Amino acid sequence: MSEVSAKDITLSLLREARDTVRSSPLGVINTPMIPWCQTTLQLSVNCNIHIKLENMQRTGSFKIRGVANQFARRPKGGHLVTMSAGNYGKSFAYASKHYGSKGKVVMPETAPASRSILIQNFGVEVERVPTSCLMNVVNHCVREENMTFLHSYDDLDLIAGHASLGMEVLEVVSEPDVVVVCCGGGGLLAGVAAAIKLSGCDKTRIYGVEPEGACTMHRSFIEKKPVGMDTKSIASGLAPPFAGALPYELCHRYVEGIALVSDEEIKAAVTALYKSGLVVEPSGSATFAAIVNGKIPDLEGKNIVCILSGGNIGKDELADLG
Repeated sequence: MSEVSAKDITLSLLREARDTVRSSPLGVINTPMIPWCQTTLQLSVNCNIHIKLENMQRTGSFKIRGVANQFARRPKGGHLVTMSAGNYGKSFAYASKHYGSKGKVVMPETAPASRSILIQNFGVEVERVPTSCLMNVVNHCVREENMTFLHSYDDLDLIAGHASLGMEVLEVVSEPDVVVVCCGGGGLLAGVAAAIKLSGCDKTRIYGVEPEGACTMHRSFIEKKPVGMDTKSIASGLAPPFAGALPYELCHRYVEGIALVSDEEIKAAVTALYKSGLVVEPSGSATFAAIVNGKIPDLEGKNIVCILSGGNIGKDELADLG
């Protein structure tokens, strides 16, 4: 990603990507945003929160946004490879089937087996490996099998596609005080933050949320460079082995800070959301967990946007959380 930097992300580029995503044959949805007060969810702080329901998105998560832009901007066909714990892989497989591309997803062994089966059902090959080996296997596929690598979070087209979510937020809440976004490799957080800040919302505070056991962006902020770590979390979608270089640069420029939540707080958030009628996976619930556990500062009286980024969770996983 060295040839691309944060300065290459312009409002014009993001608007073009938004139009590409909206017109995509993959059927990306402009997902609902609902006021917290219209749910049965409890909140101890007095503020006005809107919840962006990306758990209702096509393929069950925000990932289809970036994938729609990636696939629209590359030659059709060919043999593609990516790495994913599940959600990107599902969107990648869905797009590969639609466009008639051969695909392979390299998955961490810790990802739920149900995700592998789902991806394979789209006709895409899955190889499960230790998290530390993900990039080595991808690089082997590129070198030895002549595959084309589509990155699941450190990619300009992907981030620009994800920015469409930020622009949708501004169509409902034109100048939010605080926006809370989950962060794994940082693609979604970078895209949403760039969209909001470049649209003129200079006073909006944007926070990423990571699991305590997979806090690569948090550590990157401290060390002032993108870093990796041996990640472990129930939120597998937020636990890639390293933060993306371009996402880090954009987050460093536009994001206020990174909040950390424990796996127990994430589990409780999944359960609370489910009891209120919202099926949200652990990775998508981290933002909710951060808000209800007081991890985001100065919310009193503010207009807040909480993005629930995905709903791909099976009955077996829900039962284990119970």
